[in-house]
Amino acid sequence: MSEARKPLTDHLARNSRSPLGAAKPAWITVGVLVVALIAVLLLWAIAVGKLRGLEGLRSQLDDANASLAGAQIQISKDKDQIAGLQSQIADLQQQTNTVAQMASGLENEMRNDLESKDVTISNLQGKLTVNILDNVLFDSGEAILKPDGQAVMRKIAAILTEHPTLKIHVIGYTDNVPIRTDGRRRFASNWELSTARALAAVHFLTEDAAVDPRRVGAVGYGEFRPVADNATPEGRAKNRRIAITILPDELMGLPGATPAPNSAPVPPSSIPPGVPLKPTTSDTSGPPGM
Repeated sequence: MSEARKPLTDHLARNSRSPLGAAKPAWITVGVLVVALIAVLLLWAIAVGKLRGLEGLRSQLDDANASLAGAQIQISKDKDQIAGLQSQIADLQQQTNTVAQMASGLENEMRNDLESKDVTISNLQGKLTVNILDNVLFDSGEAILKPDGQAVMRKIAAILTEHPTLKIHVIGYTDNVPIRTDGRRRFASNWELSTARALAAVHFLTEDAAVDPRRVGAVGYGEFRPVADNATPEGRAKNRRIAITILPDELMGLPGATPAPNSAPVPPSSIPPGVPLKPTTSDTSGPPGM
């Protein structure tokens, strides 16, 4: 029976020894390897893409950090600048308070020492002005200080020497009565008279009362800036005056400014005896209109 033919088992044995039967497992293995390789390549490509993305993000992060550092430096500089400006503001405020206190003290001092029916004090837009009627200072039609006028000027000079940073403008005004044209005529017009009177006050302040001449200027407006009606004797008396305006440097105007309208220097021929003309102590530019 062992030698008898077994068709079924013989057929299976032949099939198992066939080359085609052995090749199938090999192709399966190759396919699996190819799929695995493709999967690995895909994973590698994904990893490379993510790595490049991370590198881009890292570059952006570095740029952001650099910008942040620059912003922090700028913020620090801005803080220092703000602190400096705040300090300057505080200093300016302190200076303003000091100037205001000084101005108030100066005004009170002048009111106490000078104010009378013929001498008035006004304070407008930072300009402290002493208005003196001409009858206290000068005889009619004259530009030579009387003793009473000199006494007033000495009081003013004594106060001004305590405030050396302030500047002084002495301004002459007249009424509209024309200068007499008879043989006693001494001035060509009211402009010359008003300017000569202002210069007389300036020379007394600087030469007799020791006020620094670099602080002082003179100007004459004649009849053209009245404060009262020239139609009445009372009004004309108010218009004949000397105004001494006291103000800080910043309100004086720049050197070489255009002379104020209706102001005119007095010619040497019109200066009366005892009132020498010294251009270094006079300034016909004048302050803004009063």
